[in-house]
Amino acid sequence: MALTPSTMIPLGTPMPEFALPDPTGTLVSSDDYAGKPLLVMFICNHCPFVKHIAAALSEFAEQYLPAGLGIVAINSNDFASYPEDSPTKMQEEVAARGYRFAYLVDEDQSVAKAFDAACTPDFFLFDGEGKLAYRGQFDDSRPGNDEPVNGKDLRAAVDKVLAGEKPAEDQVPSIGCNIKWK
Repeated sequence: MALTPSTMIPLGTPMPEFALPDPTGTLVSSDDYAGKPLLVMFICNHCPFVKHIAAALSEFAEQYLPAGLGIVAINSNDFASYPEDSPTKMQEEVAARGYRFAYLVDEDQSVAKAFDAACTPDFFLFDGEGKLAYRGQFDDSRPGNDEPVNGKDLRAAVDKVLAGEKPAEDQVPSIGCNIKWK
């Protein structure tokens, strides 16, 4: 596994439009979230960095979906080369983890490229006007470093956005496995 940091595109960048299917074929679009804050997460099933925070992501969604945050996860990995990330395995992951957010398939990887996503997990938080307010880590925890998995960095940013404020501009890149490009 290659340790890869977030690209850290400029704050204020407009959200790229997307329309992707979930593993059952239901189409989900960025238009579905127009006018509300949206967290776009690039994750997958097999990455140890995602596995490390997966339970906390589920808890995070349980807290923030009712608070008005839209949340989608996108799997852009080449699942022909990484069968653990196939749509069937994604459905199993949703059931096992209790994910209440849409987990979408970016088979042609065009959405990951449009977002300039680099790693899993990679987080992009957009305000209600569709402008990038946060891109960075979930928290300081990594597999094996004994830091608590609490989502403090992302929670602080989301709390600010939901309050109509801007998160601090000093943001730490996420780090994880590189997206598995075709």
